[in-house]
Amino acid sequence: MTKTADQKERGDIFQAPFLREMCATASNMYRLGWDERNGGNISYLLREEEVAAYLDLNKVIRTIPLMGVNAVNFDISPLIGKYFIVTGTGKYFKNVEGDPETNLGVVRIAKDGKNIELLWGYKDGGRPTSEFPAHMMSHIARLKVDPENRVVIHSHPTNTLAMNFVHELDEKKFTHTLWEMCTECIVVFPEGVGVLPWMLCGTSEIGEATAKKMEEFRLVVWAMHGIYGAGKSLDETFGLIETVEKAAQIYMLTAHLPRINTIKDADMLKLLELFKVEKYRRDFLDL
Repeated sequence: MTKTADQKERGDIFQAPFLREMCATASNMYRLGWDERNGGNISYLLREEEVAAYLDLNKVIRTIPLMGVNAVNFDISPLIGKYFIVTGTGKYFKNVEGDPETNLGVVRIAKDGKNIELLWGYKDGGRPTSEFPAHMMSHIARLKVDPENRVVIHSHPTNTLAMNFVHELDEKKFTHTLWEMCTECIVVFPEGVGVLPWMLCGTSEIGEATAKKMEEFRLVVWAMHGIYGAGKSLDETFGLIETVEKAAQIYMLTAHLPRINTIKDADMLKLLELFKVEKYRRDFLDL
C-alpha cells in the first residue's frame, strides 16, 4: 500500500522520545521494586506538535468514557484538548518496554470533557489507569503553580512505605526527617513532602485531596500506600521520588540505632544558600 505524503512525513511512534522515555522509566521503576504487579501509574502531558510528529490527530481509534468526571468538584475543562501518554489499567510495568502498544496509550481529552479519544495504544481493548482522574486533578493543580509541569507519577517505593508505619505522619516531622538523611534532600525538594492519611484509592476524594496538596508540594505521600510525584519531565519526577526513597531507606536502616551524628538545620540553611534555593519551607526547619 502506498503511503500518502502526509503519512511519509510522520516518524515511527516506537522511536518517539516520549514513548522511549516512558518505557525506560517504567522499566526502572519495576527494577527498583517500586511497582509490583500492576501497582503504580504514569501520565505525561504531551505537546500537540510532539504527537502530530508521529500520529494522525484526526484518526481516533475509539472513544473511552472518562471515569470520575461527574464528581462534584472535578472540573476537567483546563485539560480539554490536551494530549497524554498514560499507562494502562491493570498493566504491569515489567511488560511496558516489551509491548508498549498494549500497555500504554496516547489519548486526548475530548471536547465534551466526559470522554477521552484514543489515538494510539491499548491495542487489547484496554483503557488508562483507574487513577487517571486523580492524575488529571494533580496536573490541573500543578499547572497553576508551574505551567511547565508535564508529569505525574504514582508508585509504591518500599522504604518510603515502610517509613509510614514507624514515623509520625506529620508533614513537618516527616519532611524534616527526610531532609536529615541525605545532604541533597533539602535542595532537591525544598518545599517538603505533603502527607495524606490512609484513604480509599481510586476515588474522587483521594484525587481531590492529592490535588489540594499539589498546590504546595511536588511530592505527596499516600499513607500506607505509596507516593505521588509531579515535575517538568520524567527524569525530574523520577528523581524526586528516587531521592525520597533513598532518604527513607537510610532512615529505615538507622532508625533502631542510637544516632550519633545528623545534619543540623543551620547546615541545611548553608546548603540552600550555596545552591541559591530561595523558596523553601522555613517553617519545617527548627531554627
